Amino acid sequence: MKIHLIGIGGIAMGNLASMLRSLGHDVSGSDAGVYPPMSDKLKEWGIPYSEGFDAERVKGKDLIVVGNAISRGNPEVEEVLNSGLEYVSMSAALEKYILAGKKVVVVAGTHGKTTTTFLIHHLLKQVGLEPGLFVGGIRKDGFPGFEFTKGNYFVIEGDEYDTAFFDKASKFLHYRPTYAVLNALDFDHADIFKDIGEIEIMFSRLLRLVPGNGKVYYWAGAANLKRICGEASKFVKSEAFEFNKKDSFLTWKKGDLYSGERLLRPGFFGNHNYRNAEVALRVCEEILKKENVSKPREKLLDALESFPGVKRRQEILFESSKSILIEDFAHHPVAVEETIRSVKQRFPGFKIISLFEPRSATSHRNVFQKEYSFAFKGSAVTMITEIYNLKKVSKDNRLDVKKLILKLPKHSATLPFYCRDAKDLVQKVRKILPQFEKDKILILAMSNGAFGGIYPSLKELVGSRK
Repeated sequence: MKIHLIGIGGIAMGNLASMLRSLGHDVSGSDAGVYPPMSDKLKEWGIPYSEGFDAERVKGKDLIVVGNAISRGNPEVEEVLNSGLEYVSMSAALEKYILAGKKVVVVAGTHGKTTTTFLIHHLLKQVGLEPGLFVGGIRKDGFPGFEFTKGNYFVIEGDEYDTAFFDKASKFLHYRPTYAVLNALDFDHADIFKDIGEIEIMFSRLLRLVPGNGKVYYWAGAANLKRICGEASKFVKSEAFEFNKKDSFLTWKKGDLYSGERLLRPGFFGNHNYRNAEVALRVCEEILKKENVSKPREKLLDALESFPGVKRRQEILFESSKSILIEDFAHHPVAVEETIRSVKQRFPGFKIISLFEPRSATSHRNVFQKEYSFAFKGSAVTMITEIYNLKKVSKDNRLDVKKLILKLPKHSATLPFYCRDAKDLVQKVRKILPQFEKDKILILAMSNGAFGGIYPSLKELVGSRK
């Protein structure tokens, strides 16, 4: 078929384009701006794309895939609707052309989706099951967020965000789950969900899709997940998970991670990541038992220690005996708090300078004004920029960063700094570092975006410390 993707510049859409091409389809695409790394990847894969949108480009195509960021008024969308061309969302295309006939592991939840998806895929692949993969990220070793194989299993990140301008239900409702993982359920995506109740409805619908011979795994620490899974238990088997319990794969003893008596040295750290690993091991052991793989637990633990981790998740950009620079994707207040706690536990003796950019659709709104004031505990210094795009949210609904700064000393016991933008933040870091000349410091930069390209400057600053 001749397939055209409107909005091909996004990572997920570009990855789907490559998978469709590997199936033998004639694939093309368009977007308002296609930038590296996706522009380079599309050229590498031999997929032609156009900058900007033109109604002529969709004519003669057999199928149009419409990206989540595309809206009515787009000239290619209007031509598709006017001419009656067949069109689908990205998620529906995945369902029909990639996931059909597979046993699918859908990893959902407010936090930990990307890491857990990559981890389950890695564990299954290391024991020889050749699973497919689709996830919004890149591993630290450069492995991309997708893989299309002939294996029976497919691991996919289940995003609760809406699907397309013509389909406002969550993407994960298209993903045919045999196994569903629910890592957490907090309020997020304030731009499309009114409250957490609306998100819970989507998760409840996801559980209805899990077959009787499948299984649901949910974090025991989330009361709302326990309730939702209980409501679905008539038809679906479910299992609560947590690490460091009597029945857990993983336990924490005297500052180290164990499985039984085996000491583990994974490439990640922190309670939230140990929970991610706990459920990944449980899901994979269940699958390996069904596949009659001998000694599954030992093989999975070997694979766990070889997992390279995910870029922008606890990614150490610089490390010396006196200075560390870490980049992390944390932007929800729960994730910010968990990340700081994990870093403090992993690097005792270092004073933490937390840098935060409110950029996501939720973080630049005031729905978590109070929660953010408590999220930076453990930081010696906290610097927060003004929200990324003031025009994207009205003043009445906007996070008041200056007001947040005033609350931080009392609620998070940290020295706060308001920064006009990323450039101003770097200057403030530069000015404050001499005060820590005799200390070991760790700069933790948290943003779900590019953070104004500050990382080369920060590397230079920490690298120059003696």
